[in-house]
Amino acid sequence: MKLLVVGGGGREHAIIRSLKKNPDVTEIFALPGNGGIAEDATCIPIGATDIPKIVEFAVENAIDYAVVAPDDPLVLGCVDALEEKGIPCFGPNARAAIIEGSKAFSKNLMKKYGIPTAAYEIFSDLDAALAYLEDAPIPTVIKADGLALGKGVIIAQTREEAKAAVTDMMANAKFGKSGSTVVIEEFLTGPEVSVLAFTDGKTVRPMVSSMDHKRAGDGDTGLNTGGMGTIAPNPYYTEEIAKRCMEKIFRPTIRAMKKEKRTFKGCLYFGLMLTPNGPKVIEYNCRFGDPETQVVLPLLRSDLLTIMMACTNGTLAKTPVRFSKKHACCVIKASAGYPESYKKGYKLTMSDRAKKATFVAGAKLENGKLVTSGGRVTGTTAGRSSLEEAIAAAYRLSAGVKFANAFSRSDIGQRALEAKK
Repeated sequence: MKLLVVGGGGREHAIIRSLKKNPDVTEIFALPGNGGIAEDATCIPIGATDIPKIVEFAVENAIDYAVVAPDDPLVLGCVDALEEKGIPCFGPNARAAIIEGSKAFSKNLMKKYGIPTAAYEIFSDLDAALAYLEDAPIPTVIKADGLALGKGVIIAQTREEAKAAVTDMMANAKFGKSGSTVVIEEFLTGPEVSVLAFTDGKTVRPMVSSMDHKRAGDGDTGLNTGGMGTIAPNPYYTEEIAKRCMEKIFRPTIRAMKKEKRTFKGCLYFGLMLTPNGPKVIEYNCRFGDPETQVVLPLLRSDLLTIMMACTNGTLAKTPVRFSKKHACCVIKASAGYPESYKKGYKLTMSDRAKKATFVAGAKLENGKLVTSGGRVTGTTAGRSSLEEAIAAAYRLSAGVKFANAFSRSDIGQRALEAKK
């Protein structure tokens, strides 16, 4: 089988490594891929949002199956365009991808179908939003309605911060059109959990839970990032909580989307907060999370391609989805200055052992050598029988990844270890 994977980050590298395990796979093309992915797939310099060129390439190369991984092409209808040409895909169509593409849509969906989430108000008028903030409970959460590279969420600790965030989004177009409508949301407290789930629109099969570390600095300090590391499974996510989430959140969401004639097929990401009043949805994503994928997929024991095709074909109920009982830890190495400004073009080297355990996110090939080209550069993952061993192994392996001005957090997994105590 000839496969096509749309995207070019660490998440896509992890997906490609898992897909390669299927003996029927003869070739994988990554569009655009990156310098590290080039070790595992044929990279084609076509952007992930250049849907006409993606479709043209897929048709010309007789692609048997496509995986559309990032949010932008999903929301823009990449799956729709490929399927129109007879190419089956993993990922939701544009009607279903709106669950991430519009936070206003997803919040209203949860309200309509009684899916637990934070209380909220939606505004498309700046003056109305500012007036609401005069009396809103503080702290509060400000969200840009549309996609904003994972950065369109501000937790405002003061009324002034809240007003500034709303003004930045709505008047100053900090996130372009994505911020023309905002959601102002109740601030929830409790441990956060990420749960990715396979679904064919009828059956939902959750993957191993995980814990992301969003802040740039140790002790959850500094700016919000796309994620500085992850561990799996998340110790806060007990069997009892998992059962409650299945009954109150996962199945109801899939049923709600079907009732809205927006049947969701693919990977649905549930960002959850375990509040004193039970689990609540913070956000939905219409795709695999990054860097959650880098700890979850290495624990998958069933064949990824078989599961993906079952999601496409509506046969997930009959398809095994099994995960290892091991623990996994992923440590991100980023360029100094991330998530704001940072320099690129530094030579990237990896020891042989590190290379096997590392997913490349932000690097390109120059004259046959890897150089850094992004903020988050690599994610190194280790799976072991205990969380302590997985964390120690991930840091040992990550030490074999070297580039100038690199930094990583030194406390990935420490919160989880405290929770286990």
